[in-house]
Amino acid sequence: MDPIVRRSTIGIASGLICSVPLVATLHGLLFGVALGVTIGTLYAIAVRPTPFAYAESIFTAGALAIPLWTVLSVIVFPTLARVGPQWNSQGMRSLFPQFVGWVLYGAALGLVAQALSDSANRVLGPEPASLVPAEAEKIRIVILGGGFAGMTTAENLEQEFGADNSVSFTLVSEGNALLFTPMLAEVAGSSLEPSHISTPLRTSLHRTDVVRARVTSVDIERRRVLVASPHGGDAKEIAFDHLVFALGSVSNYFGNENVRNSSFDFKSLLDAIRIRNHVIDMFEAADRERDESRRRELLTFVIAGGGFAGVELAGALNDFARGILADYPHLRPEDVNVTLVHARDVILPELSQTLGEYARRGMEIRGVQFELGRHVVDARPDLVILDNRAIPARTLVWTAGTVPNPLLRETGLEVDKRGAVLVDKSLAVAVRDGLWALGDCAAVVDGKTGKPCPPTAQFALREGRVLAQNIKAAIQGRERKLFHFESLGALCVIGHHTACAELKLPWPIRRSVRFSGLLAWLMWRSIYVSKLPGLERKVRVLIDWTVELFFPRDIVQTIDLK
Repeated sequence: MDPIVRRSTIGIASGLICSVPLVATLHGLLFGVALGVTIGTLYAIAVRPTPFAYAESIFTAGALAIPLWTVLSVIVFPTLARVGPQWNSQGMRSLFPQFVGWVLYGAALGLVAQALSDSANRVLGPEPASLVPAEAEKIRIVILGGGFAGMTTAENLEQEFGADNSVSFTLVSEGNALLFTPMLAEVAGSSLEPSHISTPLRTSLHRTDVVRARVTSVDIERRRVLVASPHGGDAKEIAFDHLVFALGSVSNYFGNENVRNSSFDFKSLLDAIRIRNHVIDMFEAADRERDESRRRELLTFVIAGGGFAGVELAGALNDFARGILADYPHLRPEDVNVTLVHARDVILPELSQTLGEYARRGMEIRGVQFELGRHVVDARPDLVILDNRAIPARTLVWTAGTVPNPLLRETGLEVDKRGAVLVDKSLAVAVRDGLWALGDCAAVVDGKTGKPCPPTAQFALREGRVLAQNIKAAIQGRERKLFHFESLGALCVIGHHTACAELKLPWPIRRSVRFSGLLAWLMWRSIYVSKLPGLERKVRVLIDWTVELFFPRDIVQTIDLK
């Protein structure tokens, strides 16, 4: 049986079984069948349960039910009933029983889908794979980069090819874990433990050879990748038949070396750890400082860049700094100054101007200061120089821009003005067969609209799925699929249990809904914890968040091996 048909059948059966409690009336019957078939099919096809992983299936499906409840029960159904979305506290309390029902429904759906999937494996055997004689030479697929784009591509390649031993997979990454970057600001703000947002690549990839190394060069003519081990030794060559560029991006300092040398980067887990440690160091020094001006200099934290990363980091650091004041009796709230510098007049340009203004006002109430329409033109260890004034500060974090990995310009491939590899609508590099690119390092355009796709994790995940299908199609001589994806919206946490959300409702409504506050914050946490790879990481993050509700932020410095 075809894998898609097989999983669809499992999904339909799961949805029908779980919709039984909804069939008390004719409308309930029709709604239950339609809902169960739709959700069950999407769940079985998208999630593809791992054999016997009952706990993970229950937890994942239950977590996915939370945003579904928000979209349908809070927004869609009230809108169709002409009463409007239920944002106020009274409306949310009236919908709480439905919330519980959605979570239980999702958990039951995950359990039933897992059981049916395991039963099908016992009766029909594992999903078929096209096997070739063992003596045939394997087709070598090499992926450069272990971020969202590279990891998703490897996972989907494993699923697409199954047990087909005619193909080998190799993933080259400088780190040994996938960093869940949407939660990086919470590590810097001491809300989450660093290791809890990182998932080992070897744990998630079952038949991919993971090579921890740095890519030093790519020889396209000889079809070889030269890599250097972080532990030293001679560089090694990795041969490929298909090569996937998923190298991501690096910070762009626009040629300002003083800023580069005087600021913290904010791209990796080590960056977040160093920022947190540095903030604690500044508090320790300021607690002993009697000169008021020097104390304020120590406790002034400047973040350059008003996009998602900068705003979330500013909110997290502001909460962290003001939350630990109780541990430093000689410091006052007015000594702390978190300043966000942004080149535009409105922060969060990815969202609407209304939400950007709301985010700014909400953060100002909490004590964050803004320098809008300004640029950081220079920096020293104790001074951040803007184009209109200088700010005495010992802390500057740079989130004001990124560029694709510079290695791409050295490959000889055609790149755009940013340095991203040009690809066609199937994510293939046109100049040579067997070359592909996606994520931050690729100039991807939508296959239907022709519009450029933003370099976000939301798009990288979908690009990875399509790319895996297209590599298989290229190997088998079939037609490739054009990449097309419409953004589901955006969420941004601005601190103190508050977030901004802009969601695009599905057909037949097809319009954007913008809201903010506690509900958006709860949605942010629900959606992102559901997307964390593996049950263990989900549980660890939920425990961290629960502990945070009852205990103050931890000011023990994490070990930093520089």
